[in-house]
Amino acid sequence: MTTTRFAPSPTGLLHLGHAYSALQAASFAGQFTDRTAGGRFLVRIEDIDVTRCRPEFEAAILEDLAWLGLDWERPVRRQSDHMDDYRAALDRLDAMGLLYKCFHSRKELDDALSAPHNRPMMGPDGPAVTDTDALMPEDERARREAAGEPCALRLRMAEAVRRAGPLSWRDRTHGEQPARPEVFGDVVLARKDAATSYHLAVTVDDALQGVTLVTRGEDLFQASHVHRLLQALLDLPVPEYAHHPLLVDPATGRRFAKRDRSLTLKALRESGVSPAEVRARVGF
Repeated sequence: MTTTRFAPSPTGLLHLGHAYSALQAASFAGQFTDRTAGGRFLVRIEDIDVTRCRPEFEAAILEDLAWLGLDWERPVRRQSDHMDDYRAALDRLDAMGLLYKCFHSRKELDDALSAPHNRPMMGPDGPAVTDTDALMPEDERARREAAGEPCALRLRMAEAVRRAGPLSWRDRTHGEQPARPEVFGDVVLARKDAATSYHLAVTVDDALQGVTLVTRGEDLFQASHVHRLLQALLDLPVPEYAHHPLLVDPATGRRFAKRDRSLTLKALRESGVSPAEVRARVGF
């Protein structure tokens, strides 16, 4: 039985690109195609960004999905309600000696990496930094830790890759993929302003929710390399993946974004567009 999920962040209103992604995930679970297949479709609210996520956007997301004709299992999982799950995963990685504290602000890190001998290669998320703890004098690190300054937790990527060994994952669009998480450098697994990060939270969530098929946009394809590594380190099941193309606005050629207010599902609904018309417009 296939279990899929649609996992938006409540930082704005859903647009046509979100509709496509949600419908794609639901269709793999049997909705709109074969409801007798017995698949499970989940909705998850990824709200760890406390500065941008708002409850009114969460309510609007669920309203839009229901209007589209989607049905999902209740209760909806909110990441902000499950920080203990992410803390447990961090504790396990820490016990393996795979985490270190990073006290650098973004500006401090940029300044430290600007020296010719420190310039890292670029990864999918930006500079693939490693050993940032070594960029700060030990007495300064000790002072900041003693003062209780906030810090991020980074994964010691080289050691994590060595322990995990060769890994791969299967994508329905791209086929079998060798995992190359090292191109990300020492990824952040807990942010200064949150007790987790996207990479860690979604990996833990998918395992705990029994997701067997991760359906999401091509913009998150590279993230799967990191997620496959975390699955190996934490002894989590490995789902199949389906990264779909991103919808673009035919008028501009740009991918849909939350700033495109005229193309939000709410705006379309209020202008008299029907759910069937929206489904047809995105290929369902």
